[in-house]
Amino acid sequence: MTWQNALQQFHAYLLLERAMSPNTLEAYLNDVQKLVRFLEIQQLPTGPLAITQTQLENFILWINQLGLEASSQARMISGLRAFYKFLMVEDWIEDDPTENLEGPRLKRSMPEVLSVYEIQQMLAAIDLSEPLGVRNRAILETLYACGLRVSELVHLRITNLFLESGFIKVVGKNNKERLVPIGETAIKYIRQYLDHIRSKQENIQAGHENMVFLNRRGQHLTRVMVFYIIKELAAKAGIVKTISPHTFRHSFATHLVEGGADLKAVQDMLGHESITTTEIYTHLDTEYLKETVYLYHPRNRVRSEE
Repeated sequence: MTWQNALQQFHAYLLLERAMSPNTLEAYLNDVQKLVRFLEIQQLPTGPLAITQTQLENFILWINQLGLEASSQARMISGLRAFYKFLMVEDWIEDDPTENLEGPRLKRSMPEVLSVYEIQQMLAAIDLSEPLGVRNRAILETLYACGLRVSELVHLRITNLFLESGFIKVVGKNNKERLVPIGETAIKYIRQYLDHIRSKQENIQAGHENMVFLNRRGQHLTRVMVFYIIKELAAKAGIVKTISPHTFRHSFATHLVEGGADLKAVQDMLGHESITTTEIYTHLDTEYLKETVYLYHPRNRVRSEE
């Protein structure tokens, strides 16, 4: 089997069986193509079925020497693993050469989180006398109440609102659907926006009739617009943290975990495929506990006073 033939079939597998997004699919194909380029440079006529772990390790060393960031190296290894898993699924190889392949150790950065007070300050900064103020209040309430990704928010559909039952249906990554509970406060502001603002908007564009949140031109909001809305409100509230729409998702999860929520339930609400992704919020909670002990335990207070 040639590399070209293997890549063509890998492409079809990712597209049809894994239903990957176009960006992820292209990234995985590029990862394998970089390996092919490395073999050409090294003048190693090794086909896809004959690659060895040593050759893969040399490839990782090569991209490391090129100055590729650790996160990019890790993602590239992920792409190679997907490729060789595909070859094993198709019974073209018996042993996976990426099985023991070690990637760079990544530093796990803790996401910025807003306190409940900071969120209240941002909400208070919204002018509800303005039509867009009502919309923006509904947006922030929904982000915080449901932990949505910004892409999920801007594509939220009216037909996916089940407000009487206290749920919304969210279409997440790879078009996977999930039901997420939504609280009474968020429901209140969504209804105010739909009943008193959106229902009076006369310029709704074709194809956008079912979208919940619209801009002045009658089209669904963009991710960038939501980013600017939040940045402006943070500035009005005097918040100096670097925040984005995703900060509300992190805050949603962190506050749930700090309150004792089951991690599996939080995983389901966030739409994480793996619970290891959700576990970052247990680390955040641990840091919160450590800080609490340091500040309030009598032995620590005595030490700081010495």
